Amino acid sequence: MISRRLLRIKVLQAAYAYFITGSDSVDRSEKELLHSIEKTWELYLSVFMLIIDLARYARKRIEIARSKLSPTFEDLHPNTRFTGNMMIRHIEDHEELASLIKKHKISWVNYPELIRELYRQLTESDLYSSYINEQEVSWQSDKRLVLQLVEELILYSPSLEQVLEERSIYWNDDLEFVVRMVEKSLRKCSLPDDQGIQLFSLFRDEEDRQFTIRLFHSLVFHHKEYEKLIEHHTRNWDVDRIAFMDILIMELAIAEILENDSIPTRVSFNEYIEIAKYYSTDKSSNFINGILDKIIHQLREENRIVKRGRGLIGE
Repeated sequence: MISRRLLRIKVLQAAYAYFITGSDSVDRSEKELLHSIEKTWELYLSVFMLIIDLARYARKRIEIARSKLSPTFEDLHPNTRFTGNMMIRHIEDHEELASLIKKHKISWVNYPELIRELYRQLTESDLYSSYINEQEVSWQSDKRLVLQLVEELILYSPSLEQVLEERSIYWNDDLEFVVRMVEKSLRKCSLPDDQGIQLFSLFRDEEDRQFTIRLFHSLVFHHKEYEKLIEHHTRNWDVDRIAFMDILIMELAIAEILENDSIPTRVSFNEYIEIAKYYSTDKSSNFINGILDKIIHQLREENRIVKRGRGLIGE
């Protein structure tokens, strides 16, 4: 499942595009929002495919070396620790994953230079050298290598970042979130004969899908109302000089606090302060913190914040 934080970010991006472009179709923007979330899930599948392709590339190199006219001893007796990695074999044999990859046409076939570069970086790394020279072969060791491959190589690869920018405008800010999803899926797979990797679905459940749509609708339909609320608490500021993204972050926080009675106010507040740290400057995030705090205080005094069930935590 895609995390709630990433869903909030997707709504923020969709709302920003809606207002900046002057769109007159909420339905079209909503479809674009849901499409961007689906593309993020496809990136999740693509990272698994990247792991598979790296292993396949390594095996192909071994086959080519063995078929030389005058192969060396090393060519004929290569270290097959990586190509035989049990965790990677587990990923390759995962029927549901294979079906989803085929259905969504996930492929890196047009980017052979990326596979070569990632493989070069991997084989020249200390973690790879340590791994292939280990005396004991174990599931835990194989799993650890794949996790390190994802967390240390794939996540921070400039080459991959460049390719992602070329492939989809929806993936600019998604890789870190997606890598965390892949990591969670891999960690839950405890044994080689386990039931397999537990893949995340697009949404955790219908509630998450509705959360996303309601949040977007609330911001779009009540934009003027939320804007006036912010203006009331920024009288000593030149509102025109406040970054539009900062205003949207605050509006989105207000929308969630007012429209979602099952989410504690403090949770919503903290989430948008964290998002502000990512999309704004340190000065802006501190500004957003202060203004939101004042707005929440006013909304509580007016009894406009209504929470139920788990949403009552901390109220």
